Amino acid sequence: MKKKQVLIIVGAIFLIVMIWRIIMLVTKESGGNAGRDGRPPVAVEVDSVRYASIQQAESFTGTVSPLYQYIIAPKVSGRVIQIKKRIGDWLKKGEVLARIDDSEYQQAVREAEANLKIAQASLKEVSSQFALSRQELERVQSLQEKGIASPAELDAAQSNFTAQKSRLELANAQVEQREAALKSANIRLSYTVLVTTEPGFIGERYVDEGSLLAPNAPVVSVIGIDTVIVQTTVIERIYGRIQIGQSAEVEVDAFPTKRFNGIVSRIAPVLQEASRVAKMEIEVANDSLFLKPGMFTKLSVVLAQKDSAQVVPTQAVVSRAGEKGVFVIPDSAAVASYIPVQVGITSPEKTEILSPRLQGLVVTLGQHLLENGSPVILPKPNQDTSESKRKQNQ
Repeated sequence: MKKKQVLIIVGAIFLIVMIWRIIMLVTKESGGNAGRDGRPPVAVEVDSVRYASIQQAESFTGTVSPLYQYIIAPKVSGRVIQIKKRIGDWLKKGEVLARIDDSEYQQAVREAEANLKIAQASLKEVSSQFALSRQELERVQSLQEKGIASPAELDAAQSNFTAQKSRLELANAQVEQREAALKSANIRLSYTVLVTTEPGFIGERYVDEGSLLAPNAPVVSVIGIDTVIVQTTVIERIYGRIQIGQSAEVEVDAFPTKRFNGIVSRIAPVLQEASRVAKMEIEVANDSLFLKPGMFTKLSVVLAQKDSAQVVPTQAVVSRAGEKGVFVIPDSAAVASYIPVQVGITSPEKTEILSPRLQGLVVTLGQHLLENGSPVILPKPNQDTSESKRKQNQ
């Protein structure tokens, strides 16, 4: 009797377990079919498609250089007796900067003037002798025609005339030589006064008054910084996209709140073989004179720009199977559709969509969980509005 009861209990437990297993299998299968046929909605964040201006910029680092720089140095030796300017002073074009002791050069000028006067006096004497020899030759020739003068007298007059003519040519040459010597002495005297060839600021001063200078010894350096050049390098990847005339924005650590506008003025026609970079120059107007040569700069060059383009937030663009696309939620719908797109200008905040034309909202967060036709849960209206306003302000 007890054995029979035990068997009944065991059988009842086995039956209960089997029924429970069947229920679980049916429940699991029903749940799986529901997952395949009706995907669970995904909570996402969205933003609108709009038309706005967009630009793509590339960042670089560079160094400020003056538009021009030159050294003022004497062409003659001598002792400095006067320097009017110091570092940072402004110089006008043609302004006298320094003077060298010119006593020796003035003496050389006086000697050259005296030698010229001697040569000119000698020229006058020789000219008179030449005039007399010519008159004598003409007189003898006249007498020869009348048969009065002998051939020997004519030959003597002709020889004297030729000699005086040679002396006259020599005297003229000596006068020209003395004039050239005087001009050279005056030029060397002018070298004792150092003047500027272009306006600018004194960048460095190398000597003081009383210094003894050799020819071509530097006195000061002059820099022009009304316009400056920012020198940087371009890598090969974007070399073809850099064009002369593109706009640029320059920043320096000395003035972190200021921005300086410039343009691409020059691009090297050759890339350095070792580094595969090319030199580039940005010309920046420096009316405020804030930019100084040697400053480190951060700059961005606008590679492309449009005033009105179809744009979406950059984070909305995804890559699927090697192509770019966006998930679009049409108006009055809660289903995301994947649309392949062709992108244009790209910036960290916005991306231009060249084609197709999009309508509705684009998914900006949660798109990695979506597939074409996936149901979505949209944010509350106030959240959506505040998010859109925040992104539009960006």
